[in-house]
Amino acid sequence: MMPVETAFLAVDIQNDFCPGGALAVSGGDLVVPVVNRVAGFFRSAVLTQDWHPRGHVSFASSHPGAEPYSHMDAGGIGQTLWPDHCVAGTRGSDFHPGLDTAPYRLVIRKGTAPGLDSYSAFFENDGSTVTGLDGWLRAMGVAELWIAGIATDYCVFFTAADAVRLGYRVAVLEDAVRAVDVPAGNRDRAVAAMRAASIRFALSEEVA
Repeated sequence: MMPVETAFLAVDIQNDFCPGGALAVSGGDLVVPVVNRVAGFFRSAVLTQDWHPRGHVSFASSHPGAEPYSHMDAGGIGQTLWPDHCVAGTRGSDFHPGLDTAPYRLVIRKGTAPGLDSYSAFFENDGSTVTGLDGWLRAMGVAELWIAGIATDYCVFFTAADAVRLGYRVAVLEDAVRAVDVPAGNRDRAVAAMRAASIRFALSEEVA
């Protein structure tokens, strides 16, 4: 087992982010067996789940004339516009069917407010509305967080960056993440930024 003060966080391993989904990430489904192999080695494990209402601010379809993957200002917050995805209660919002959810003690649903998106598992995109994850981890005595999931350059990146800002030691499982890479080169920029923030990249074999 991993040390008791170490937790595992599996980010957004949902149908819409896997091949065939509305916002499919290349190889997104390939993280599933790796995540399944390591999750049980942590005493505290958490899942996150995008859980958007219909007409969410992040959907290009909510802004007449806007194209997916374009950008806009949404109430003073820069917003990438996506295809409709992870609509609450739909198959696309479900966890990938191959994901073993048994080891997890908490599910954090994010992006639930119609006018506010959420990439980080800790904060909505306004940077101040909390999800409750930090309080739960501190109650569990967690000081170090290992992160896997989708997508490297968005929800994994912002989660890892916020975790460091909150004082956690952070490792990203590089064989259990995949990037959307929008715009092109975004994956490499995100990885470089994480390394610069002293976020460690590790392989699953260090756990299992």
